Amino acid sequence: MVFGRSKRGGRKAPAEPVTLKVLVAGGFGVGKTTLVGAVSEIKPLRTEETLTEAGRRFDDTQGVEAKTTTTVAMDFGRITIHDELVLYLFGTPGQDRFWFLWDELASGALGAVVLADTRRLEDSFAAIDYFERRSIPFTVAVNCFDGAERYPADTVREALDLDGEVPVMQCDARQRESARDVLISVVEHAMHTAAQRAAHSPAEA
Repeated sequence: MVFGRSKRGGRKAPAEPVTLKVLVAGGFGVGKTTLVGAVSEIKPLRTEETLTEAGRRFDDTQGVEAKTTTTVAMDFGRITIHDELVLYLFGTPGQDRFWFLWDELASGALGAVVLADTRRLEDSFAAIDYFERRSIPFTVAVNCFDGAERYPADTVREALDLDGEVPVMQCDARQRESARDVLISVVEHAMHTAAQRAAHSPAEA
């Protein structure tokens, strides 16, 4: 941020960028923390705790047996898309027992990423249902885990019973450019949705 008084006749100070809030959601162990960490231009804030034997009955690690930590509040990061647009990223916890935090995290969000794993697609239903009920635009990003089957977007869309306008794409949550493309999709989809809603809303008297 630049401070100081501009000189008469000098160049205008650069405009402040638009800042937008985007959620990164999905099931347990689907790659939310990885995506935020891969794309953030600042050191991401993480609230991870080590999985314990006592928590095994709550945290289904089938398919992600190597996972040793879990997010208990949120992940936070920031990415500058260009000089006029900055995204603040909030990764949600994936387990049922932390869902009470979602309403607070979702407040003021432009849109969301729902990360999906083709080995456990059913774990995406809760996040999809949450955003659909609250009319929050979202993109479904299939995280391409090593060894997992890859399916066409239409197959994933049908399996998740998604509306035809919801973007579905593949990504590698470990790769910055891939994660960035997902976030750009969220922004574009949210802007398109907002324009559609404005066009169909009654004109003011």
